[in-house]
Amino acid sequence: MCQHELNPSHFEENKEEITHSNLQWNQYRESIQGMKFFDPHVHMTSRTTDDYQAMADAGIVALIEPAFWLGQPRTGVASFKDYFSSLVGWERFRSSQFGIKHYCTIGLNSREANNEALAEQVMEVLPLFIYKEGVVGVGEIGFDDQTPAEEKYYRLQLELAKEANLPVQIHTPHRDKKQGTERSMAIALEHGLDPGMVIIDHNNEETVKSVLDQGFWAAFTIYPFTKMGNERMVEVVRQYGPERIMVNSAADWGISDPLAVPKTAALMKMKGISDEAIRLVTYQNALDAFGKSGQIFEEEFGGEIDQSQKFNGNTILRGGQQPRIDKDSLFIN
Repeated sequence: MCQHELNPSHFEENKEEITHSNLQWNQYRESIQGMKFFDPHVHMTSRTTDDYQAMADAGIVALIEPAFWLGQPRTGVASFKDYFSSLVGWERFRSSQFGIKHYCTIGLNSREANNEALAEQVMEVLPLFIYKEGVVGVGEIGFDDQTPAEEKYYRLQLELAKEANLPVQIHTPHRDKKQGTERSMAIALEHGLDPGMVIIDHNNEETVKSVLDQGFWAAFTIYPFTKMGNERMVEVVRQYGPERIMVNSAADWGISDPLAVPKTAALMKMKGISDEAIRLVTYQNALDAFGKSGQIFEEEFGGEIDQSQKFNGNTILRGGQQPRIDKDSLFIN
């Protein structure tokens, strides 16, 4: 079966081959030396510890992992519960072992909203998770095929977000994107949400102006062969400026790049975008938008790493691997 059949939402839209996947570490590391980054949309459950290390080395200090689908439909509510538990538990721990602060958003994704019998059960357990430590929003929710079922559960989750006073992370569809984006925003406003509490994700040149004009946050996904190329992203920032715009990787189990944010920052630097504009779109705006959850504290970023720590009796180490332990040294003269 081809990739298009497996998951059309990741492989439709724009077929341009973006440049960031051709940028090697030695070509861009000096240009971003000393910069720090916040990736507000990355599915680390699907990534390896090597990815965590590479992200840390590239300056990523914090990330948000939205609840997502697994590539095939879940068959019962227990699998959702285990998955949500991993986002606030094991994955949060695993990220900490590389010095990266992990947050997540919790929600019923649009693809699985179409299984209404299961969706009803998921809606019952969502309140058990959205108030947990590290949960900075309800997401990613919204539309995929723009069905009545997707709209029903999108509306219900907007109400959950309002009750919990949490930001909303909206997945815009990859087919009929402009219509789906406008519909997503109109429904959010209909439910009385403050646009400043809503992050509209997977934008492109067709949607960005309307999103910004209506006061929402505009997130852009830099994803190989689809969604948004990073050369195009540079031009978006040139045209619209850095206010309320953020960049993410949405790296997952598909062909994707967990270093898309720092690589895009490097390209912006090479193309003459100011350091302050780069800081806003690759760090500060994500911090400000999701910080409205009351869960994100910048002073908690970084800190010492102790890979001898355990989570439920387990570590990230295997066999005879030695833990990395970074502690302040005590020098006695």
